[in-house]
Amino acid sequence: MQDRSATTFPRLLLAHAQQRPDHPAYREKDLGIWQTSSWSQAAQEVRALACGLAALGFGRGMNLAVVGDNRPRLYWAMTAAQALGGVPVPLYQDAIASEMVYVLRDAEIAFAVVEDQEQVDKLLEVEEELAAQGGAVRHLVYEDPRGLRDYDHPSLMSYERLQEIGREFDRAHPGFFDEAVAAGDPDDTAIILYTSGTTGKPKGVCHSHRGLIGAAMHGCEFDGLGPDDDVLSYLPMAWVGDNLFSYAQALAAGFTVNCPESRETVMTDLREIGPTYYFAPPRIYESLLTQVMIRMEDAGWLKRKLFGWAMDVARRCGADILDRRPVPLLERMCYALGESLVYGPLRNVLGMSRIRVAYTAGEAIGPDLFRFYRSIGINLKQFYGQTETCAYVCLQPDGQVKFDSVGPAAPGMEIRIAENGEVLVRGVGLLKAYYKRDDATREAINDEGYFMTGDAGVIDADGHLKIIDRAKDVGKLVDGSMFAPKYIENKLKFFPYIKEAVAFGTGRDRVCAFVNIDFEAVGNWAERRHLPYAGYIDLAAQPQVIDLIAECVEQVNADLAKDPALSGSQIARFLILHKELDPDDDELTRTRKVRRGFIAEKYGVLIDALYAGRPEQFIETRVKFEDGREGRVSATLKLVDAKRFPPAGSAQAAQATQAGAATPAEQAA
Repeated sequence: MQDRSATTFPRLLLAHAQQRPDHPAYREKDLGIWQTSSWSQAAQEVRALACGLAALGFGRGMNLAVVGDNRPRLYWAMTAAQALGGVPVPLYQDAIASEMVYVLRDAEIAFAVVEDQEQVDKLLEVEEELAAQGGAVRHLVYEDPRGLRDYDHPSLMSYERLQEIGREFDRAHPGFFDEAVAAGDPDDTAIILYTSGTTGKPKGVCHSHRGLIGAAMHGCEFDGLGPDDDVLSYLPMAWVGDNLFSYAQALAAGFTVNCPESRETVMTDLREIGPTYYFAPPRIYESLLTQVMIRMEDAGWLKRKLFGWAMDVARRCGADILDRRPVPLLERMCYALGESLVYGPLRNVLGMSRIRVAYTAGEAIGPDLFRFYRSIGINLKQFYGQTETCAYVCLQPDGQVKFDSVGPAAPGMEIRIAENGEVLVRGVGLLKAYYKRDDATREAINDEGYFMTGDAGVIDADGHLKIIDRAKDVGKLVDGSMFAPKYIENKLKFFPYIKEAVAFGTGRDRVCAFVNIDFEAVGNWAERRHLPYAGYIDLAAQPQVIDLIAECVEQVNADLAKDPALSGSQIARFLILHKELDPDDDELTRTRKVRRGFIAEKYGVLIDALYAGRPEQFIETRVKFEDGREGRVSATLKLVDAKRFPPAGSAQAAQATQAGAATPAEQAA
């Protein structure tokens, strides 16, 4: 762990270059070959880049846009900006050009370092719009020159040329870089990360060097991370989690950051690198497990039997063995056999053989999914946090992992529950301020210094936090029953066949829901049953698929029936949408959070049809394609009544049990 006196990110980089100059700092797979940069090489690259930016006029207090997939050179651009007292502003690389305008204008971006031709085209496309609003990107530096040979624009410059200028500047001003780094203050803004803008315009979250490094060091100490660890960096650089794992913690602990060749090769690169530290959102873990189950269904009889036996053993004792709890000798011996024949090879196929710590966050993860990974020896844990809290607020300690909570307050953080149930947070990783939004900063942080998360939660007897929903989204049905839409949606998304869900019910007499099927998982399910389909719309409309989703909804209702507070919010009716919810259509944020209000307005005719009790409804929807073109898709959707259950402990439930009818739990099974 680095000395805490190294209080800015450029100082951390220089400290690593001095202490472990030849240790791998970054790896990048390019043209099928892993290229390694040591800490001393990284420091030299950053020095040349910072001096190049200075030569062009970039300096203290200015903001640098960074856009592209995870690349060492883009991380170095962030450090170079910080070395000069400037602030990096990463943007989502999959955002369309028009979505970038707001951030570019709000952050007053005049300098940008981008990955390739795709990102160059986006920024040039909005040049006139920015100029009309009083802004302009005067210097646009590209890292990958492919496709840009014939571009002739005064703002364009290659990464190599910028570094050449920087080396010349460094020779002419030999003490400049070191003086600039020494002038950095721990309370300087280190980065601006824009929120997803679920409920309005995105806000720029300013984090200081002190806050980010403090949070990173606490996290590294918590999980024992050090120079010998490896992380796979593949999630958006504009997301706070990547900034914590692949940037702040890497510079705090000195471990190696591995950048995959492309988004399409992430799983292959994962197996090649075998990281020791890993993060993925629940949907990635779900996708991996779905692929495993599909392969097993196609395997021979003997392999299926062996896998089934091994997984039964793992479910009984795998998590206890991982947590070092007492397990009978016979079970340990069976697990050891399963480790040799199934679990070990399976972790290897998944690229998780070396993982010591794996995290997930962003959405609730299904208990069965969580149990599966822990049962085969993968130390998967959940954490909770937000952009404003430097990714985490709560962390799950080893040996204290619960499936229905996100753990106690992380080191350096405090949590408490307000009278209205809202989670309040105070501590080391808290935002410095919202960029140019003093009013929003005052609204978000109360007089005692607590950040008001907007999430509703409870703290259990062990001090672990359990998130229920967004506080503003928790409502009531007309009969007074509590309605927590996110809680219901997450329960639906625990099923591998459901990719997204949106629940409605506040102020209404019952709950209705939209469902997006997981095209790959349901497609494989259909193919195994020799069910033909022509595409997403056709597959989603198949009666057998509707029945499959109805079974999932029924199981969710059975679970809700057992919860006295939520038994009244069982899903009464649902439909399968004819298209996938998409960030390009403004239905999801770039971090894949549902824009509930926008969806309710856009699909109001479907909501009205569900509550009117209609059996079907025609819908035509405008969609945007990746290249910016627009089109329309239409379908007649089936609206389905879902089976609901009497609340547990009610007279109806007791009568059903006495009559020999199946209980909700038995129905779910």
